[in-house]
Amino acid sequence: MLLDHIKQSSDIKKLKEDQYPELAREIRQFLIEKISKTGGHLASNLGVVELTMALHLAFDLPKDKIVWDVGHQAYTHKLLSGRKAGFDDLRQFGGMSGFPKRKESPYDAFDTGHSSTSISAGLGLAQAREITEEDYSVISVIGDGALTGGMAYEALNNAAQIRKNFIIVLNDNEMSISRNVGGMSKYLSSVRTKEGYAELKLRVERTLSAIPVIGRPLACGLYQLKNGIKQFLVPGMLFEDMGITYLGPVDGHNVQEMIRVFKEAKRVQHAVLVHVITKKGKGYKPAEENPARFHGVEPFDIKTGNPLKKKEFPSYTDVFSEKICELAGKNKRIVALTAAMPDGTGLTKFAKEFPKRFFDVGIAEAHEVTSAAGMAAAGLKPVVAVYSSFLQRGYDQVLHDVCIQDLPVLFAIDRAGLVGSDGETHQGIFDISFLSLVPGMNIMAPKNCWELQDMLEFGVNFDAPLAIRYPRGQAYRGLEEFRTPVEYGKAEMLYEESEIALFALGSMVSTGEHVREKLKEKGQPCTLVNARFVKPLDTDMIDRLCMTHKLIVTMEENVLRGGMGMYVTKYIHEKYPEICVIQIALPDAYVEHGNVSVLREMLGINSDSVIRRIETEFLNEKR
Repeated sequence: MLLDHIKQSSDIKKLKEDQYPELAREIRQFLIEKISKTGGHLASNLGVVELTMALHLAFDLPKDKIVWDVGHQAYTHKLLSGRKAGFDDLRQFGGMSGFPKRKESPYDAFDTGHSSTSISAGLGLAQAREITEEDYSVISVIGDGALTGGMAYEALNNAAQIRKNFIIVLNDNEMSISRNVGGMSKYLSSVRTKEGYAELKLRVERTLSAIPVIGRPLACGLYQLKNGIKQFLVPGMLFEDMGITYLGPVDGHNVQEMIRVFKEAKRVQHAVLVHVITKKGKGYKPAEENPARFHGVEPFDIKTGNPLKKKEFPSYTDVFSEKICELAGKNKRIVALTAAMPDGTGLTKFAKEFPKRFFDVGIAEAHEVTSAAGMAAAGLKPVVAVYSSFLQRGYDQVLHDVCIQDLPVLFAIDRAGLVGSDGETHQGIFDISFLSLVPGMNIMAPKNCWELQDMLEFGVNFDAPLAIRYPRGQAYRGLEEFRTPVEYGKAEMLYEESEIALFALGSMVSTGEHVREKLKEKGQPCTLVNARFVKPLDTDMIDRLCMTHKLIVTMEENVLRGGMGMYVTKYIHEKYPEICVIQIALPDAYVEHGNVSVLREMLGINSDSVIRRIETEFLNEKR
């Protein structure tokens, strides 16, 4: 296999041009086989095989710097830079990351994970290059979906001012995770259809270059002519109007053509954008037909494309999807918003049933939040469905546009807590901390699937900012017999005994259930409370616990700093200094990728770890 001989980036340059298609075929076969076993991002990687090959052929890595936007499409880059062996434990604890990591390889110039950052980061590298007087190329690779993000526009605006070479590669596959939306999508569609422009430009350049003596100078002076042709044939010419030279569109599956264009791009002494057309999921029919489903996949059967593990019970996302549609059917004021994640957040069904009340804003969380605030100010009930880690991008808007005005926006925060294999950039472990700081914000978390339903019903009727956070994966189906009606700011007593009380939130209630059972087996009485609310805290319940218990254990799947435990501890220490408190939470650190169960054990929030701390810090001391 050709792939077996690729140990570093320069090795691909040893191949003959007629070997490129075979290498591309081998890479696709390798990725399909490996990801079918480990899970990972498939469709995006299959679409950029030739593009990545062309980048490694046209540039000198790692001296030249490539910044991959989001980074989930960097698998071929990792293969071509000598990391083939790492795919056996891709995205597993202690194994290779599914995203670029500077600490993993010198070929990874910048860590990514969230969208629309590559142009800003690349521009920073290019500007640093000029200050340090070094000589290397900087290439930012960004998708058409990511180009809808506001940060990308801010970066483009500044990139137009640079007076040295800076290359932006626009990977246009007409998709983000879900189908692309908005004005930029329409603009790029119009560019794609203007094949006459690309053909005419090429013919003019070739004709002029063939003229003896004067031909080449004329071709080199074609810039103004090309501008005129573009203005006539391509609507808007957004990038040229900004001061960024536009090259393309070019076939993203033609290696030789891309190499030619990249060489042309390197000669431009300012910012230049290379528009590359690719097909997401290319080479694997199930991924081509359903690229959204194959964006991030669990292990699957290659022949059918179906997941190896069948879903037995609905996820929290599924529960949200069904319930919000039910509520919207009863209340015409309910609208739903997503930032390019209708599938991931469970709003696809809502979009089909209530298309006029559904808004996909593209990859633009800040806009999503403020737009929801505007809707709330006009009397609607907006539901912002968003991943925990992506809500970070709308934090200013939550504070400034929602909470200052006390607007009744409901935040449905998916992927709250540990998410596993996507790693540091996707772990939803900070939302309690940053939201609890905002005056006027209210925060809840359900213990199981039925409580999420009840909280959503409470939430759509609540006349103030409210966040409901719930984890990734199968919704917990235990504790069904406990379904006390949701009351504002009130916790739920599940089992009341004495001495030790577990005050658990959301996903940690089930862990608390296991802790209690194990302590009971040892003859230790134990109370279990479902906290329900982080903000406001149920101080009446805490008072009640402090009257009859010696130890309060707070349990949450959020970082310790700024979490529920800190607020509970502060209250108890000020009012009941004799009461011992143990805080079970995540450390003040970024959590790497890995299986969630492995991570929970390593981080000390699984049931056995909690029991060890109770025994060490309380029971042993008591004895």
